[in-house]
Amino acid sequence: MYHGKPCWFELSTDKGALPQADQFYGKLFGWSIADAGMDGFTYHLASHGGDMVAGLAEMPDDCAGTPPFWMVYFDVDDADAAAAKVKTLGGTVFREPADIPGTGRFAILSDPQGAAFGVLQPLPMEPQPPVESGAWNQRKESHGNWIELMSTDPKAALDFYAELFGWTRSTAVDMGEMGTYQLFSWNGADIGGMMGLGNSPVPCWLPYFGVNGVDSAIKRATGGGATLMHGPVEVPGGAFIAFFRDAQGAHFSVVGPKEDV
Repeated sequence: MYHGKPCWFELSTDKGALPQADQFYGKLFGWSIADAGMDGFTYHLASHGGDMVAGLAEMPDDCAGTPPFWMVYFDVDDADAAAAKVKTLGGTVFREPADIPGTGRFAILSDPQGAAFGVLQPLPMEPQPPVESGAWNQRKESHGNWIELMSTDPKAALDFYAELFGWTRSTAVDMGEMGTYQLFSWNGADIGGMMGLGNSPVPCWLPYFGVNGVDSAIKRATGGGATLMHGPVEVPGGAFIAFFRDAQGAHFSVVGPKEDV
C-alpha cells in the first residue's frame, strides 16, 4: 500500500561512539532514545511525539572501514521481490532479505550508480497507519521531511527508482554551474530531489530532518560538535536548509523556517 514511501532513517556510527551520537541527536532534535533490547546486537531507537523516527547503531563488522553514515529505508510490498528487481535493473544486493522479529523483512541494496539504501516490508498492521506517520512526516519537526540523492547519473538513477518504487519526475530546478536539481514525487507529493555528485565523493542518499528554526538548529548542532558544511540557504517554497557533518563523520541536513516560530 505504501510501496516506495521513505519509512526509516538509520545511523551507523563508529564503535564506541553510540553514547555520543545519542546525546548529540537527542539534544539536536529532542529525540528520546532507548535501547531496542535486541539479542546480541546493540540498536537504539529514537522517538519523538509518540513516533519511532530513527535507529542508531554501531557500524556492523562487515562494514568495517566505512565512514559513519545515515541510511534511508523505503517501504516495499515484498522485500524479496524488490531485491530481485534491483538485480535485474543493474543494482546490487548487499544484504539479502531477512526478517526483523516484530518489525518485518528488510534488505540492503544499492542503485546502479552505487548509492546504498534499504527496503523494509513491514508486518501487517490493522488499522493501516496514515501515509504521513512514523519516521516520515513532512509536517512534523524531528521527523524525516525530505530525501536527496547525489549521483554520478541522476537521470539514470531516477529511471531506476521510478521502475522500482513508482516514483514520478516532478519539477526540475536549474542550479547554474551545479546543474539540475530534479524533484520527484511519491503518491502525488514531492518527497525529494536528485542531483549530480557536487562535493560528495561517492553517490549517496541524504536525509533531511524537520526543525522548528534552522538558525537555532545550527547553534545546537555546532555546539554539539557537528560541522556546518552549507547553509542556511533559502529554498523554493520559503523554507531554509542547512547541511552538516556530525562529530563522527555522518552527513545529514535539516529543513524548516529560518527562525523559531
